[in-house]
Amino acid sequence: MIAPNFEHEGITMKMKSLMAILLLALGVSACSTVKKVVYRIDVPQGNYLEQDKIDQVKVGMNKEQVQYLLGTPVLKDTFSPNRWDYVFILRKGHEEPIQRTLFVHFDNKGLVNNVQLDQPLPSEMK
Repeated sequence: MIAPNFEHEGITMKMKSLMAILLLALGVSACSTVKKVVYRIDVPQGNYLEQDKIDQVKVGMNKEQVQYLLGTPVLKDTFSPNRWDYVFILRKGHEEPIQRTLFVHFDNKGLVNNVQLDQPLPSEMK
């Protein structure tokens, strides 16, 4: 009868464990590289802001005129009914999202008294 070789079995178990750990490490690290390979579409959300439309909003315009130019605002603040917020977010592929917010302030008569853009629009949005 041949005696079992326990030393050989121990080496085989270590190799299997090492191989499993190696495959797991490769699998986890591959996820981060695949992310950039997979195509992601550009996703615009909210009110699309264009500089020429923003320039057309003038002090003294009423709410209907502003809504005709810019569309229905994404946010109408319940605590400040005389302020409309037009929020636009652009997610391009794997880049950081671009967010711009246009604030249109109305007086008590419902006429525009101030228009503010939080940051200038990027060149691809103008």
